Amino acid sequence: MGDIFREIDEELRQERFEKLWQRYGKLVIGAAVAIVLAVAGYKAFEHYQTKQRETQSAQFAAASKLLAEGKKTDAAALFAALSRDGNQGYAVLSRFHQASIKAETGDLDGALTLYDEIAADNDVDKSLRDAAVIFSVSRQVDGGASERAKLDARLKPLMEEKGPWRHSANELSGLLALQAGDNVVAREMFTKIADDPDAPQNLRTRASQILAVIPK
Repeated sequence: MGDIFREIDEELRQERFEKLWQRYGKLVIGAAVAIVLAVAGYKAFEHYQTKQRETQSAQFAAASKLLAEGKKTDAAALFAALSRDGNQGYAVLSRFHQASIKAETGDLDGALTLYDEIAADNDVDKSLRDAAVIFSVSRQVDGGASERAKLDARLKPLMEEKGPWRHSANELSGLLALQAGDNVVAREMFTKIADDPDAPQNLRTRASQILAVIPK
């Protein structure tokens, strides 16, 4: 009987984890988006020329409005133009938006290609190149068990002690471990986040909730 109850408990824990991922999975990406917007927005300001900045700001605002209205094809076209002709900040931010639109419209391969191009572009600020790695891996977590070693290898450099993306990298590594059934490593990663007072509160809360459903 003990085995039966243990199996039921594990099934319930798995169901709770799946619900947590459905609820919070997009937040993993959303949190990264917020940081990228802030950093890239600063870079756009940093490299502006008055006339160009006004024009590009208007173009970016128009593209963002189209995106908010669900007109993704039109938005993608404007973002593509900015990624070619915009200053460094608007250009890289537009590339992130292009990749996001591709992912959301079913072109995952295209999205991953764009993220990987950003990550490999030495003209892009390092924090944004690292953000592109986070985005790329986050888009692959759901089916990433077979690719775990490769994805973890990409995350590892971002886990350094003072790295700005270390918490997101640890979270993604923990999710990859869960997908692979490696509860020991998953618990280690989420504990690291939950116990770190420097981690954003939303990540700490999410880590604690996931820890509660990982079988011991």
